Amino acid sequence: MLVLSIILSLGFVFLSIILIHYVSVSKQNETKDNNSSLSGSMGWPFIGETISFFKPHRSDSIGTFLQQRVSRYGKVFMSNLCGGKAIVSCDQELNMFILQNEGKLFTSDYPKAMHDILGEYSLLLATGEIHRKLKNVIISFINLTKSKPEFLLCAENLSISMLESWKNCREIEFHKEVKMFTMSVMVNQLLSIKPEDPARRYVLQDFLTYMKGFVSLPVPLPGTAYTNAIKARKRLSTRVMGMIKQREHEEQEMKKGLREEDFLDVIMSNEDLNYEEKVSIVLDILLGGFETSATLLSLVVYFLAKSPNDLQKLKEEHESIRAKKGDEELLNWEDYQKMEFTQRVMSEALRCGNIVKTVHRKTTHDIKFKAEYVIPKGWKVFPIFTAVHLDPSLHENPYEFNPMRWTDKGKMNKKTTAFGGGVRVCPGGELGKLQIAFFLHHLVLSYRWKIKSDEMPIAHPYVEFKRGMLLEIDPTT
Repeated sequence: MLVLSIILSLGFVFLSIILIHYVSVSKQNETKDNNSSLSGSMGWPFIGETISFFKPHRSDSIGTFLQQRVSRYGKVFMSNLCGGKAIVSCDQELNMFILQNEGKLFTSDYPKAMHDILGEYSLLLATGEIHRKLKNVIISFINLTKSKPEFLLCAENLSISMLESWKNCREIEFHKEVKMFTMSVMVNQLLSIKPEDPARRYVLQDFLTYMKGFVSLPVPLPGTAYTNAIKARKRLSTRVMGMIKQREHEEQEMKKGLREEDFLDVIMSNEDLNYEEKVSIVLDILLGGFETSATLLSLVVYFLAKSPNDLQKLKEEHESIRAKKGDEELLNWEDYQKMEFTQRVMSEALRCGNIVKTVHRKTTHDIKFKAEYVIPKGWKVFPIFTAVHLDPSLHENPYEFNPMRWTDKGKMNKKTTAFGGGVRVCPGGELGKLQIAFFLHHLVLSYRWKIKSDEMPIAHPYVEFKRGMLLEIDPTT
């Protein structure tokens, strides 16, 4: 009993110390910083406010954490996130300043789990000259691919094939289905993996496991999301490396001409890249190309289900395009350029649905922004894109899905950062929109759909759907 009493007493003392420290830290940080006029709270010892900050919430809202902090402290406030002191910005001008000064005043600063899973040569994590080199290779892939007839043909044929497979279905898990669609397009163009190849499903499953590790704690124990993600990344790397080695062997055996050239051949011919960089580029393109595109396509279908007038306008645009083509004539680049309302719908879905909530940065210098804010060197910085996209001072009725607000695209682009900004702006946005537009063309002409009443997009921080975007579908003919 004596031992138990001592243990309980020590436990009580320990908890008391933590609570006293928490209260004192919170009180200290409730007062404004004398140098920068910034205020905020640091949360619990050690973990700070990290759990509350990353708590899942509707992706078409800023979430309770940001609502409360912005109401109490303003659009820019202090916090303790991911193991360090941080500034959280919901201010458009400061966000743009952060993005445009990457590599000068700010640097990438993602958590350890992301580094362990993605690897040092991931475009998301690389800095300086390595980042520039890797990004140039990916941009060359985008430019070579987006208007290439083979890519357009692949995207459209896979769209038609998937929609035909739904003919006898009354319900489909839309988000799961379109992940398979976008993955099929990307592995075909990048690695020449055909839709009927079983490798396609294995690659998709490994990527889904891979992504779950991004927001996990780096606990190296069997069965954890972190450990499973590292294993999945290793399997993906081994698969890609095996393809590279096999192709090198084919070149030596003079068998290369037996198949069509794809972008992996282009990457392999780049002598400035080592093996690890080549593998990382392939994985980056696959991840960005399938996940972002699938999520945007699901968001478009979600918002259109709640906006029948916009759905009708979209359908009329595609009926007009189809009326000028033969019965089974496929789409081309010129048809894509006519899809003006489709572009507005996709842009508005990006604004409302917020595929990327924030990015992780850290200051490399003491920074004074205007006369208001001083951000000390070494502090983490989180520019919140969602908050700017849903800011009522920037957008009239910000929570309303309204594609017509994109009539002035140049003006809207200054008030949104759906694909990031600065040197790290996502280079593949246009490629993703192209395959989505082709899929939408056949979807709106082939099916009507309803979503479940309680369906919603949820930021984890990557976007998933509460019901997996379970659709009730009905063929139009």
